[in-house]
Amino acid sequence: MLLELAQWLAKDIRAFNVFSYITLRAVLACLTALLITFAVGPLMIRRLTSYKIGQAVRDDGPRSHLPKAGTPTMGGALILIAIVVTTLLWADLENRFVWVVLAVTVGFGAIGWVDDYRKVVRHHPKGLSPKPKFWWSAVIALSAAVYLAFAVSVPNKVQILPLFTAWVQSGLSMDLPPKADLIVPFFKHVAYPLGVFGFITLAFFVIVGTGHAVNLTDGLDGLAIMPTVMIGSALGVFAYVAGHAVFSKYLGFPLIPGAGELAVFCGALAGAGLAFLWFNAYPAEVFMGDVGALALGAALGTIAVIVRQEIVLFIMGGVFVVETLSVMLQVASFKLTGKRIFRMAPLHHHYELKGWKENQVVVRFWIITMMLVLVGLSTLKLR
Repeated sequence: MLLELAQWLAKDIRAFNVFSYITLRAVLACLTALLITFAVGPLMIRRLTSYKIGQAVRDDGPRSHLPKAGTPTMGGALILIAIVVTTLLWADLENRFVWVVLAVTVGFGAIGWVDDYRKVVRHHPKGLSPKPKFWWSAVIALSAAVYLAFAVSVPNKVQILPLFTAWVQSGLSMDLPPKADLIVPFFKHVAYPLGVFGFITLAFFVIVGTGHAVNLTDGLDGLAIMPTVMIGSALGVFAYVAGHAVFSKYLGFPLIPGAGELAVFCGALAGAGLAFLWFNAYPAEVFMGDVGALALGAALGTIAVIVRQEIVLFIMGGVFVVETLSVMLQVASFKLTGKRIFRMAPLHHHYELKGWKENQVVVRFWIITMMLVLVGLSTLKLR
């Protein structure tokens, strides 16, 4: 929106050409989202408190969590508002990748909102039941995966519908160009061809898996939002490189026209996330809820698929991965043997019950994420 205005003004005033630089707009998006969240945050917290939209606390969890009962939740809506408004202001609205990421983010946010609403407003203990929750997540992720199967492989201005039609007419057997291969980090020329079905399957599981992994991690004050900010910022760097002809060639990355514009979205995510942390830091004034955690996780997964860095996302999001695996192993062990591996799952509760204080768990998980993000960023050159 503001980009179009700047381009129109640049016809007469050349100084406005500076807004055509993605790096500048990414920084401005970060600052804009930061200010929106800071401005709207106190009002939203007061409204959530007045509506008595408070968090329920598990009786079988750490005793230190009991005072948190009633703390306003669904604060993730604040993050989504800031991200969406900021992206619409500073991003190129003709870019198809921007709209895909926005659609996935808002879609998963809507699922999380329904889940939170049923829990805290309707007082339904389980919220949205697992089947419809997974079903709607799958519909959104699969739709995005099918679209991206062709979008990442063609120039930004090429119409994708004719390509999809050609694929259907060919008996669903058309191969994708090398840009859609699975890239193995740390190896310059190692990539595995996926094909259409392989790409769609991988994209589907990355988007759904990341969305739910972040949601499982969101159990302590500030635990999920800071790793999300760090990983989102790193993915913004990958997006900028993937969309830049010179940098992508120099670093040996596939050129994906239009992917660089996602750096603006990542900037908005970082700004909104940092500002939300102001209110979510221990002791939290507001919780993110499923509306924020599901949406942000799905956004990270979608961006990673677009820039072809699924394995790097797996590395940088190691905390999310381990948290998810702890739940899976706990459930499997209890069903098969009747015994629990951890004192409580997800893993952060296990360490709390071992005697770690909440802020110790949070900061230590942040430090681990920071190291993993640096490892992920090192793959830009170590190839």
